[in-house]
Amino acid sequence: MDFQALQQRLRRFADERGWQPYQTPKNLAMAMTVEAAELLEIFQWLTPEQSLNLNDDQRRHVGEELSDVLLYLVQIADHGGVDLEAAVERKLAMNAIKHPPGRS
Repeated sequence: MDFQALQQRLRRFADERGWQPYQTPKNLAMAMTVEAAELLEIFQWLTPEQSLNLNDDQRRHVGEELSDVLLYLVQIADHGGVDLEAAVERKLAMNAIKHPPGRS
């Protein structure tokens, strides 16, 4: 996924609607949290096994909520001046050191 292109699309989308004054990292993080809670709601009363075997409607709904979370995350990075790709690579490298293979 090209995060820079997505950030440009999201900026245009917000500009066309006059949303830029509201698109602060704080507001976007709060909105992302709401969307993450909506994702959690889908799984709330499912057993672990049921959560692994979603029907088509549930899977579509999960995809919608995941997309909402991702879009807010990309906007937070954009407005906060974070290079998301570099941050992800750095975090993966840190996790590999912190959690080496074969160690529980």
